[in-house]
Amino acid sequence: MLLAIDIGNSNVVFGCLNEENKVVRQFRMVTDLKKTEDEYAAGMKSILEFNGLNCENIEGAIICSVVPPLTEIFRDAVEKIIGVRALVVGAGVKTGLNIMIENPASLGSDIVAASVAAMAELPLPVIVFDMGTATTITVVDKGNKYIGGAIVPGVALSMNALSSGTSLLQKVPIEAPKKCINTTTTESMQSGAVYGTAAMLDGMIDRFEQELGCKASLVATGGIARTIVPHCRHQIPYDADLLLRGLAIIYRKNKRSNL
Repeated sequence: MLLAIDIGNSNVVFGCLNEENKVVRQFRMVTDLKKTEDEYAAGMKSILEFNGLNCENIEGAIICSVVPPLTEIFRDAVEKIIGVRALVVGAGVKTGLNIMIENPASLGSDIVAASVAAMAELPLPVIVFDMGTATTITVVDKGNKYIGGAIVPGVALSMNALSSGTSLLQKVPIEAPKKCINTTTTESMQSGAVYGTAAMLDGMIDRFEQELGCKASLVATGGIARTIVPHCRHQIPYDADLLLRGLAIIYRKNKRSNL
């Protein structure tokens, strides 16, 4: 099995994948800059073994991270539990993705991983939505080229800013009310969060496709996406495992090249 780890600003998502790059199990823990490699090692090992996964059966690992202070901490933690140094997605790692932006090194490794999976599995061009702390909307064109995209504040981040920046608006659960036009403050905020974000995604798809000059495949990942995409007017499939599968594809590509 392969251990794939996505270190995000809010959560660390990790999972085990088999030789066919199928996610066997996926787990999530809160991102905590104060934890040591020993604490993360103990936490991951406990979660894996509690769910019946033997760390001795994990033959390799790969990490993507948008939290630089935690990258080496997790690399050390992985080595403690499986005895192997993890591959870290970054400069010098083969991905098969041609990054056509002004500063390729500035592209987040999470975006790279999700784009690699979408490129491998869907007709091109493809628009990928990754909805976490930030919402990223990115495009891989017909030539396997990452050509750019847009970044929007994440839904939870926006709602937190709304409640913390106002005196009368409190935090509310991010869930869809029964209608768009509402008569209570809570439901009005929920309408903006869910239906407003869904409308934004629909509008960005239309604008992206206009610039591309053709229709594109669509896919969404990230925890909040499952709440938003059912309310979009475009059909956007939700894929919780997209990024982890992308990491597995990158790992296999680099493993073969090193044989």
